[in-house]
Amino acid sequence: MTKTIGKVAATEKNPTTIDEFYFWTNKQRILNPFDVVKVEHIEGSISFGVIEEISHITDSASYLSNFISSDFGDVDNEPNMHRIGMNFVKAKVLGNDKSIYTPVLDGSKVGLAEQAEVLQALGLNNIKNPLVCGYMEMYRAEDKITLPVHLNSQFLIGPEGAHLNISGISGLAAKTSYTMFLMKAIQEQYLKTDGSDDSIAFVMFNVKGRDLLAIDEPNEELTVEEKIRYTNMLGLSTEPFKNAKYHYPYSDQSTSKTYSYGQNSDIEAQIDANKGFKYKYVFEDDKLNLDLLFSNIEDSTGTMESIINFIVTDQGGFGEVTSWAQFINKVGDFTKAGQQGSDKEISVMSWRKFKRVISKALNNSIFSQRVVPEKNEIRLRDSIKDIKKNDIHVIDIAKLDQDTQAFVFGDVIRAIYDLKLGQEDRNENEIPSKIVIFIDELNKYASKDIPKDSPILRQIIDISERGRSLGIILFSVEQFKSAIHDRVKGNCATHAYGRTNAIEISKGDYRFVPPVYKNMMTRLDPGEYIIEHPVFRSLLNIKFPRPLYKQFPNG
Repeated sequence: MTKTIGKVAATEKNPTTIDEFYFWTNKQRILNPFDVVKVEHIEGSISFGVIEEISHITDSASYLSNFISSDFGDVDNEPNMHRIGMNFVKAKVLGNDKSIYTPVLDGSKVGLAEQAEVLQALGLNNIKNPLVCGYMEMYRAEDKITLPVHLNSQFLIGPEGAHLNISGISGLAAKTSYTMFLMKAIQEQYLKTDGSDDSIAFVMFNVKGRDLLAIDEPNEELTVEEKIRYTNMLGLSTEPFKNAKYHYPYSDQSTSKTYSYGQNSDIEAQIDANKGFKYKYVFEDDKLNLDLLFSNIEDSTGTMESIINFIVTDQGGFGEVTSWAQFINKVGDFTKAGQQGSDKEISVMSWRKFKRVISKALNNSIFSQRVVPEKNEIRLRDSIKDIKKNDIHVIDIAKLDQDTQAFVFGDVIRAIYDLKLGQEDRNENEIPSKIVIFIDELNKYASKDIPKDSPILRQIIDISERGRSLGIILFSVEQFKSAIHDRVKGNCATHAYGRTNAIEISKGDYRFVPPVYKNMMTRLDPGEYIIEHPVFRSLLNIKFPRPLYKQFPNG
């Protein structure tokens, strides 16, 4: 046993069990939750435990005794003798190196686990299909160890399990940065195996400022120490993402409006390099997606659905409409009192509600007359149809209103589904076997408050439940996990918890988390996460370095 730090204490009130044990240690010994310790056990075996709680006790019978011994409350009084005190530690059993699971015995020596033993205890020494997900720091001073942490990628992106959910409060939790860290590790891993049948591509939605609008440009602010951490410890390069393509909402150049937070000069430079595009929606090609504009609107009677069906089946003269302007005018005909030609079950009031909703959205210039490929204008569906292995498609929706964001998001998801289901005329061997979809602010599309008949909610639930079999993987991010639809978060195999607040950790989603770990969640630093993954034997407290790609101020 190297460096004994204490001994097991089994009492009548707190016996050791096959699941947990307690030990005492010197009150000056600095330990932390998530530290791994080892205990001498029978037949020369070693049991491992992870620290969950640390208490300090003395021989004082009560708080009153302490008060009296300080000369009845004299804070400056120096006692004639110090009270006997120690730290009392609760540890959860992780395993035994000889598979002996009887309780550890009273008086057994407890020591700090060495690096190889930490990996063994946490089940990290023989990870299959390893993908780096960060690093752990354990102990203090001369005992400190730092080691990379790998998860099993087949439980993250299939086929064994799939989907990632990350939660944490805005700003401090660095949710986007951690998601991008994992995706960078995934892309790098697949670039090394380029040409194999197993391949991947990414579709990311930029929903905040300029966060993801330069992911293939290096982060010039990274220090030498941070770069060494990437290469020497994490086994990654220090290069930013590769094969990135950026898709911006089209804006009418004759107006001062812009629908992106990106700088015009940057966008034009990307267009000149043929990696920047402006997307549009054309009536004749995109009218089938009209239902997506009603994702956040309750339609319990199904009247909006009836109107949309009326339109897409070319009833009432809609088959002759060829532009959004003509479409609005035609809808206007059905909003007038005494109108004829409509389905008699659809009232004028319903048509007026329909027009109010779509008129607001269709004022956006992404709803256009035609697409001009010579100006790098595209339909998103066509871009997704042609996605290649290791490609990253960044779709900027940050400046669009919420209903239009939902429309664009839903259109892209449908395009991915059509591609993976063989609806597009394309050689199956050329289609990436896995497509990872990164959604920030998931609460906008899959919260418990979203109407149950929302087409986008149905799509997200479908991805979470059967996307793995199709190779469609969901990486989702939100502030509060408790607000997300149960079927979405329940089907995620991997969960990451960043800094959150006391109200959130009181919710049912955190009932399996030990109390000390819950409290730690309220004070995690940026760049620090608690990870839950199927192959880990315990929750892990990991860290990750700053992003490799360009960062924008306040972004």
